[in-house]
Amino acid sequence: MSPAPRDLTVTARDGHPLSARLFPAAEPRAAVLISSGTGFPKGFYDRFARHMAESGLTAVTYDFRGIGDSRPADLAAMDMDYVDWGRLDMPAVLDALAEAAPDLPLVHVGHSVGGHFAGFMDNHARIARHAFVSVGSGYWMKHHRSYNPLELFFWWGFGPYSLARHGYIKGGGVWRGADLPRGVFLPWRRWCHSPRYFSEDLAGRLKPHHFAEVSAPIRSWIFTDDPIANPRTGPDMLAVYPGAPSEMVVRRPADYGVARIGHEGAFRRGLEPLWNEIADWLVEPDSRRAR
Repeated sequence: MSPAPRDLTVTARDGHPLSARLFPAAEPRAAVLISSGTGFPKGFYDRFARHMAESGLTAVTYDFRGIGDSRPADLAAMDMDYVDWGRLDMPAVLDALAEAAPDLPLVHVGHSVGGHFAGFMDNHARIARHAFVSVGSGYWMKHHRSYNPLELFFWWGFGPYSLARHGYIKGGGVWRGADLPRGVFLPWRRWCHSPRYFSEDLAGRLKPHHFAEVSAPIRSWIFTDDPIANPRTGPDMLAVYPGAPSEMVVRRPADYGVARIGHEGAFRRGLEPLWNEIADWLVEPDSRRAR
């Protein structure tokens, strides 16, 4: 049995405190950074992280700034940019993981935006492999048509109302995730209305970044009932990493004996066979990389 998880505070690149949780493996083979999707607090990934630890991967989960236990008391007053998660938060937590699990290969599981933002990390070269889970472009017109009315209402109805009333996007109801800072919502909305998502900004506004330099292999798991990360949008995100060997695998819920996976269900109880698939791929013999 793996040791008990322990909570820690990680200092982001700019000094912002981030809440993290370490899940040590009893006999570790690797250490895995688990990067959340937008609005998912770190506790959502507890069961998955424990499974990784039992599989021999010391794991760390964390809350991006403005989310969960990394949220400031006055969220409406928070000044941040969405890409701060990739530039300032992700690399700091990766360094903390390397310190907590020395001499182990470092690997990464990115859920949704956790896969989008790996190219902003200045220390991305420390990562040997990236497992993307439900990672697809946010461009709304490539999403399933049944999902379009809800997301357009979120962008142009609920979102502006929530910003006007609270100064941030309040969780619950239409938005089922954690409260979101204004600095997350506004660029996210703009990108989701562009056919190229954020890639059109990589040549200008989003510099500096490291997307073209990422060379670690990427395997992207896409699920047939996910209205967002689907077989049309998954390749768009892999294309943002032109130097990385990549592959996309498309799975049905029935492949794992469940009725639904959707955009977030890959981390819920019952998907242990998928978790084994991910862990096995992350620790294949060629996944070691200089640290």
